[in-house]
Amino acid sequence: MSANTRPSGHATQTYDSAFLKACRREPVPHTPVWFMRQAGRSLPEYLKVREGIPMLESCMRPELVTEITLQPVRRHRVDAAIYFSDIVVPLKAIGVDLDIKPGVGPVVAEPIRRRADLERLRDLTPDDVAYVTEAIGMLTGELGGTPLIGFAGAPFTLASYLVEGGPSRNHENTKALMYGDPELWADLLDRLADITAAFLKVQIEAGASAVQLFDSWVGALAPADYRRAVMPASAKVFDAVASYGVPRIHFGVGTGELLGLMGEAGADVVGVDWRVPLDEASRRVGPGKALQGNLDPAVLFAPREAVETQTRQVLEAASGLEGHIFNLGHGVLPTTDPDALTRLVEYVHTETAR
Repeated sequence: MSANTRPSGHATQTYDSAFLKACRREPVPHTPVWFMRQAGRSLPEYLKVREGIPMLESCMRPELVTEITLQPVRRHRVDAAIYFSDIVVPLKAIGVDLDIKPGVGPVVAEPIRRRADLERLRDLTPDDVAYVTEAIGMLTGELGGTPLIGFAGAPFTLASYLVEGGPSRNHENTKALMYGDPELWADLLDRLADITAAFLKVQIEAGASAVQLFDSWVGALAPADYRRAVMPASAKVFDAVASYGVPRIHFGVGTGELLGLMGEAGADVVGVDWRVPLDEASRRVGPGKALQGNLDPAVLFAPREAVETQTRQVLEAASGLEGHIFNLGHGVLPTTDPDALTRLVEYVHTETAR
């Protein structure tokens, strides 16, 4: 099945949406908009429903996941919803002892450093994440013609959390393993690719219309290391879900030097952070891919006129692209004014209406 094959289920309702048309590099009525972390701390309604509920627990309550995922669609009128979850959810689901600590991020009790540690990473089954299937079923019933984006963490970023034991600035333990024991590293990423692919399959089969692979930390690598030690695992994930025919998006932070390779890994859409203009990103990625991005999230703290000026620059840089989805160059910052996001969606829609 090709990426242009008309799917079934909820995806049929969304097939002709601006978002999916842009992913397929087809003409659109307006440039579609959605925001990474659009469902989250910037919204007072999110803070209200999450009050007193730990992050991982909130990801396992279908009714809560549904409500949080829908909040930015209702408020901002974005062109796509993104499933509310966290990249470590599949690791937690297979029994990895971890928690998401406020102000810190995911913390792993026993980091993976030796071959014997791989045994803790068993296969993920749909039963392990039955709450995901339930939540997506609820969401697709509510979203109507608005596409739902499923997502997962990429093998490198998951490996970094597992090896470091939590967030890391320099990824020294990760790189030490990658350089010092390349066979163990390759086996770790291969196993994580299988887990990630299984997690994405659950989301697609439940009704997700597209998927995004987040490689939050991969910008820490040089291109040669990415090609040799990371790209095969990312490509395995994309290959595993190719037959479903849903668009596949690949996004990383600080990946200006990796954009071409990230496109080679198999995505239909390459996400670009704010450091590289979209016209230059297109040159680096090459033909046959749509691009997503890439307003600096911090711009939203500037006055409205400045936001519009910076937004026009992004749209102008994207004017010659085969397909463009407007997004921020990373996630919505927690203290962002929600009204600024609502105005931004309206502005992009108005400026690009055809």
